Amino acid sequence: MARDFQAPFTLPAGAVQLLLVRHGSSARVAGEQPGALVDGHSDPPLSDAGRRQAELVGERLAGERLSGLFVTPLRRTAETAAPLARKLGLAPVVIGDLREVHLGAWEGQLHARLAGRDPLTGEVFAAERWDVIPGAEAMEAFAARVLRGIDHVADVTKPDETAVAVVHGGVIAEACRQTTGSTPFAFLYADNASITRLIRLPSRRWALAGFNDVGHLSALREPVR
Repeated sequence: MARDFQAPFTLPAGAVQLLLVRHGSSARVAGEQPGALVDGHSDPPLSDAGRRQAELVGERLAGERLSGLFVTPLRRTAETAAPLARKLGLAPVVIGDLREVHLGAWEGQLHARLAGRDPLTGEVFAAERWDVIPGAEAMEAFAARVLRGIDHVADVTKPDETAVAVVHGGVIAEACRQTTGSTPFAFLYADNASITRLIRLPSRRWALAGFNDVGHLSALREPVR
């Protein structure tokens, strides 16, 4: 039967749905040093705001029929996943390929560099390539591992089921770029604790069903005056 594209959305038969959750807000590192590193990556914990965001993500997704929960080696993703893991009794599985892009000389300093208007900022965003930054991960290598990571999650999730992966803003942007054929930074602005919905069809083609859903975070936002 032909699909009715005006009917409410349902997961296509045999497809896998992957909910990409961006981790909650992380604590800012004082000074110019990135703090403790994990395999060369900065690894800050969640801030107080990030922990509240994590609780709201857990409340939002506790009603979903979820068959798997995945995180990266960086603790801000594990801390974001923790409330949902407790609610559903799921043990998070670490997927190394879904760790954030490595920023080389800017590792752990992205916010400070942007706020300080580092002269290199314009070049990075004009080229839409993180590897303009000295020592940063090659974009092609980053793209390859992100695809490996989301395909692995889909491979270990049964057809017609939904999994959650708590990941990073750069990973979400890259996954959406590959799915839609967009420019590299088109999906860069996913909010902390937002939800992006990807679907892998039985053909293994990926489709984007939703980006940057933050409805569950409304209680944290200032009222409009």
